[in-house]
Amino acid sequence: MEAKPEESEEKGIRSSISLYSLRLWNQIVAFLPSTRDSNFLWKLSSLLRRRRRKTGLPLPLPLNSINSSVLTVTGWEPAEASRLYDVLGDLLEHCFLNLHSIWKNLQFWQSRAEGTNAQKVYFMICERGPRAFFSGTAQLMRQNFRDGFSLQHVAREASLYIADRITILSNLRCHLAVFVAQVFMEIDKIGAEAVNDQQNSLPSLLVTLNGLFLDLEASICQLHAAHQMDLVDGSFSFPLFEKLPDVNKEGSQWTSCEIGDAINLLYQNLHKLDSFIYILVSKHRKPRKLTQHWLRYTCGAVGLSVCSVWLIQHSSLMGSNDIENWFNEAHNSAVSFFKDHVEQPLISIRDELFDTFRKRHKGVMEVQEVQLTVNSLHRMLLAFSEHTKGQKFPDDASDQEMLAIVMARYEKELMHPIQNLLSGELARALLIQVQKLKLDIETAMLELDQILKANEINFAVLAALPAFFLSLLLLMLLRAWYKQDTRAEGKGRAARLQRRLLVVEVEKAIMQYQSFVDQGRVKDAECRFGLLLYSLGRLYHASEKHAKATGEWLYLRQDILDLGKPGLPTRDKLRITWRMERVYDCLLPTLKRS
Repeated sequence: MEAKPEESEEKGIRSSISLYSLRLWNQIVAFLPSTRDSNFLWKLSSLLRRRRRKTGLPLPLPLNSINSSVLTVTGWEPAEASRLYDVLGDLLEHCFLNLHSIWKNLQFWQSRAEGTNAQKVYFMICERGPRAFFSGTAQLMRQNFRDGFSLQHVAREASLYIADRITILSNLRCHLAVFVAQVFMEIDKIGAEAVNDQQNSLPSLLVTLNGLFLDLEASICQLHAAHQMDLVDGSFSFPLFEKLPDVNKEGSQWTSCEIGDAINLLYQNLHKLDSFIYILVSKHRKPRKLTQHWLRYTCGAVGLSVCSVWLIQHSSLMGSNDIENWFNEAHNSAVSFFKDHVEQPLISIRDELFDTFRKRHKGVMEVQEVQLTVNSLHRMLLAFSEHTKGQKFPDDASDQEMLAIVMARYEKELMHPIQNLLSGELARALLIQVQKLKLDIETAMLELDQILKANEINFAVLAALPAFFLSLLLLMLLRAWYKQDTRAEGKGRAARLQRRLLVVEVEKAIMQYQSFVDQGRVKDAECRFGLLLYSLGRLYHASEKHAKATGEWLYLRQDILDLGKPGLPTRDKLRITWRMERVYDCLLPTLKRS
């Protein structure tokens, strides 16, 4: 049921192309004598390498520069010193990239190993592509006919399949981490030895690095012997790496040709190591996203095909105007919604804010109309009071006093309603009360109109609420999409949590390294130190941008570099990690930020 290995990943292709171009450039520099003294080509080579290198820790040299006295005081030419510096940087950079590739695939297989038997069976049948699906289904049906329905056999095969990949990738990661740790320690020794023995330290480093490649080859041979059927099956032959010819000279007696050959040999071995690890990881890599979700994509493609056929049937190609009519209805609905809930409310709010003291439209009741009713009622009360009392009232007499006279007369007239209705003042008193009722109604309507005008902006805002909530929802979706990057390099709370987890990984690696050192397990200690350097490289790259934004990068960078120093005591390293988790803003959880 094992599927064929996947084709080359895009990242691996870019890495191989980058390494080939690097080797080609170094060959040009090595074989063209005129380029050795060309300052322009030397600067161009340095610029290209500097732009390409984006991850990992800086080289542990006292002066991290191609013009460092550690590299040039030996009497080497600047081009040779620059090439040595670059090969050291490229060596660590490619090893970190390979460790990252192994880690991603190993993390996937470990997550699958923690699943239930049903999840493992589903992975073996449904997440490894159509070929594995049909072959696994056929095998499962044959087994059901022969032994009855049972998933134990398939689950056992899935467990072995996953465990085999975990074992190979774990061993490969350990061997590569040991190699990285040894290379890093040897480079770190240059900083101290070059001060006392400047002429012999760097040539001896070339010899030592070649020996480390041979040690790595021995470890790979052991891995090949233990998993003969699961490796590259003849794609590479052993010995894998080239051996540096014996040079029985002191460091100061090395010629430029010998130095160039040694550096070129390191590049050749680096290329072989990179290609070997890439092919081995590709054979045991996790399935692609397209392969894992091929069932969903297939169902989606079928559904899309059905929808396409349905749309064609209702399109003008088949003589139908349904799609055009639906489009027009949707367009009209959208325009109507925009006009009613966006345009008109905004215009109303604008008019209310900027034209408050300007009369916009005639209300239900105007003040002049109410004043006419007030004057009419006053004259009616004045005439009735003068007629009833038989005396002259002043023009500014109170309406309440005259209304009291009207009500008193009205009560008296009601004692003989029929007689007074025909010959008395009852009808006149009733008309005055009708006029008073009219005045009360007009006054209430005027106040209501003023209330409506005063709250017009509130009604406009209320009409715009649907559009506001829709816009808010779209903004929330855009914000979630913008911050969906959960990697440690991203933004947001999830990325900040990933950076804090990297600090936890660093702290655990430091403690495990010290534990192995105390137990005398040298290889395991070197493996943990190599993984520590890998975690520090990830933390270095993930926090650089954010720490620069907060102004903490100089201090955080120095702390990360101190954690990678082999000679720094474990107690001091743990103090540094404790400080990093509590001091630097780019590593603090969101809730604790001030």
